[in-house]
Amino acid sequence: MLKLTLMSDKKHNIPNPKELEKEIGEFLTRKFGDQVKLVPPLQMRNPGDVEAGNRSAAAATIHFDLKPGALIAHLDQYVVKQEQAKAILATKICTHFNRIRQSRETEAAIASMVGSIKNNVLMIGPTGVGKTYIIKLIADKLGVPFVKGDATKFSETGYVGGDVEDLVRDLVREADDDIELAQYGIIYIDEIDKIASSRNLIGADVSRTGVQRALLKPMEETEVDLKVPHDPISMVQELERFRKTGKRDTSSINTRNILFIMSGAFNGLAPIIQRRLSRKGIGFGAPVSSPGDSADILARVHAEDLIEFGFESEFVGRLPVRAVFEELGESDLLSILANPNNPIILGKKLDFAAYGIDVKFSGNFLARIAADAAKENTGARGLVSAVERALLEFEKSLPGSACRQFPVTAEAIDHPRRMLSALRTDPPESRLGETFRRLGEAETRNIKDYLHKNRDHLRERYNLKLTPAKIEMVATCYSRDIMDIGNAVARIKSCQDDIKKIELSFYQNHDINIVLEEDAIDLLIGMLVAGTTDLDAVFKRLNSDFEHGLKLVREKTGSGRFFLTRQSLEDPEAFIARLLENQDTSSR
Repeated sequence: MLKLTLMSDKKHNIPNPKELEKEIGEFLTRKFGDQVKLVPPLQMRNPGDVEAGNRSAAAATIHFDLKPGALIAHLDQYVVKQEQAKAILATKICTHFNRIRQSRETEAAIASMVGSIKNNVLMIGPTGVGKTYIIKLIADKLGVPFVKGDATKFSETGYVGGDVEDLVRDLVREADDDIELAQYGIIYIDEIDKIASSRNLIGADVSRTGVQRALLKPMEETEVDLKVPHDPISMVQELERFRKTGKRDTSSINTRNILFIMSGAFNGLAPIIQRRLSRKGIGFGAPVSSPGDSADILARVHAEDLIEFGFESEFVGRLPVRAVFEELGESDLLSILANPNNPIILGKKLDFAAYGIDVKFSGNFLARIAADAAKENTGARGLVSAVERALLEFEKSLPGSACRQFPVTAEAIDHPRRMLSALRTDPPESRLGETFRRLGEAETRNIKDYLHKNRDHLRERYNLKLTPAKIEMVATCYSRDIMDIGNAVARIKSCQDDIKKIELSFYQNHDINIVLEEDAIDLLIGMLVAGTTDLDAVFKRLNSDFEHGLKLVREKTGSGRFFLTRQSLEDPEAFIARLLENQDTSSR
């Protein structure tokens, strides 16, 4: 027995592969610095080991039925401005995936058409306007794997093809090694303008044009081997597998349906477009472009402009869809901060909540932050640094104090020391306490207004009817537990689903079908959200309040179905008495 125990303890201390990989990587870093890097092998299921039925089941779980209008409505919840870019991206990406769905479902001739063009996208716009954010939102909404790469990494290494194929392998990892799902993923490459060849360079710019050429085949269609060719561990494992089985592992992924999306700021592209427009505008009847028209110059980009910028024609041809993003002004930045789904403000609330401090933001503080961020000319990225500058001293000093409520007003910017001193010493019923309560009420009103305005979209997305009571509960979840609107609505929907399961449990236990009316469901959800009860307690309460009474009514009336309102839950005895009284009256 002792021997078995020791063996069990020893086995328990053996590190798993991820822990072992981490320890080896840390050792190599300490020993050799950045000169040696451990590249972990990609463990894939052998397609030959997957039964046909399982493969079909995996394919059946992939559904793309979203319409462009629904995707635009989803993006509107999170992304400010960029109406044209949202429309282009939503339309073409939805079309791309719905065409895949159609070809897979119908197996029509279009599925095997030669020369099918993919809707790969080129996004053009200044930094901080939401290019990466919008693609992450789309990938999350579609439920497809998503990876992001940086084009500057390719040009710096000078490696022609390896890094590009590594992105495809990363996509498989992101899909939890599900090749079937990964081949419908999205690969996003940022700062693509950095691999344009230098226009003032004499001769070929090999490092940059080489990367463009390396991207050509994956952007269209190619097979990418999932084994890492330059990884010694992967090679050793392949040799061991061949020694045991006599077979080679040929796992690969086809990029035919992988969507490639590129983006960049493209500084210097506008003058190229302007010169082309000027050349076409020579003559007495030609329109004259004024400097004020330069804001929409990028929206007129043509393939010839991108080629002159430094891209090869084959590369430009594989990016048929172009979306141009607008710069964000001060009012746009304020709209971002005021959006209840804004991760900057939600993140700051979470920062202070980690120390037990509840934070509410005033409109005048947000307006000042937007004005400061606009001066940096870095778009929405400037908001993060502006907020951090304004609140860093408070985040450093308030933890450990008695402060539990922090009303963030413009005073935090104008008189930070005075406000910090007051927060440390003033009781909750002081001026700052009253300000906090007022900001909390204003936040709740704003959330309710937002929910009313977007009620139809949220109802369709979450299959939840937003009654006034549910809107109140969503606002409570949002303010109390710090989450975005989507998660708050999803929590209420989850509570409703759990309550509907109680109806089924009651029927299975007592052979009595109870139907909870909308107001009764709202009452129970409110109790669950407030934390005054749980599902087990709700079921026990329904049993104790209604089991015997409804069984008696069933014996007298023969009815086995009863509708429970909020009033019946609050006074079950009166409800049962009314049912019996109505039966006695009808029997006379």
